[in-house]
Amino acid sequence: MVDLGRIVVAVDGTSGSGKSSTCRGVAERLGLRYLDTGAMFRAVTWWMLHHGIDVHDAVAVAARAHEPVLSSGTEPTGPTIAVDGRDVSAAIRTDEVTRSVSPVSTVPEVRARLLALQREIIGDGGIVVEGRDIGSVVWPQAEVKAYLTADPAARAARRALEEGGTDVGATEQVLRERDRIDSGRATAPLVQADGAVHLDTTPYTLDEVISLLVGLVEQAQDPAP
Repeated sequence: MVDLGRIVVAVDGTSGSGKSSTCRGVAERLGLRYLDTGAMFRAVTWWMLHHGIDVHDAVAVAARAHEPVLSSGTEPTGPTIAVDGRDVSAAIRTDEVTRSVSPVSTVPEVRARLLALQREIIGDGGIVVEGRDIGSVVWPQAEVKAYLTADPAARAARRALEEGGTDVGATEQVLRERDRIDSGRATAPLVQADGAVHLDTTPYTLDEVISLLVGLVEQAQDPAP
C-alpha cells in the first residue's frame, strides 16, 4: 500500500490534452500538492525574451540558463510561478512565449537546471506533477504514471477556447509543431514512460478524466491481491 502523503503521480502528454486541468483537479480532490513543470520552462523562456536573448541560439540560452531564480507554488487551486521575485503567471501564457518555449526547452543546460529544481520540489512526495518527461526522466520511480493524449483537432479547440477565441486551425498547427519538436529532441524527448497508463482524453469530460486518474491513484494505494 502506498501512503497518499508520499505518493508521486507523474502525468505526461501532449500540449492541449488536458494535463493541467486534470492534474489540478486530481490534486485538489486528493489533497495533494501540484507542480506544472511546463510553467517552469515557460518562465525561463519569458526570462530569456525579457533579457533580449535569442531563443533560437542554443549557446546563448545555455550561457544564461543558471541566472533566472524560479519559485513555483504548489497549491492546486492557485498555482503560482515567479521569476526573480516577479509573478509571471500571466506573462508566461502569451503567444510570444508559447512560440518560443520549445527551442528553449531543448537546451540541455536548461533541462538540467530545471530537473534539479523539479526533483527538489517533489521531495518526499504527496504531489501530482505534470510535464513531458516526468515519468521517464524526472521521477521514473513514481507510484502512478499516466500519459495523456487527445485528437489534435480536439486539443486545438480546447486550447483556442482557453485563450479566448484564438484561430483553431492556427492553434492546431502550433500544437503539431510543438509535438514534433518535443518528440524529436535529443534530451528527454516526449515519450510514454515505462509503466504509464495511456489515457486518450478525447471522448471524456474533464471530470471523467479526473476520476479516471484518481482511480489509478486509489489502485496504487490498495492494489488488488
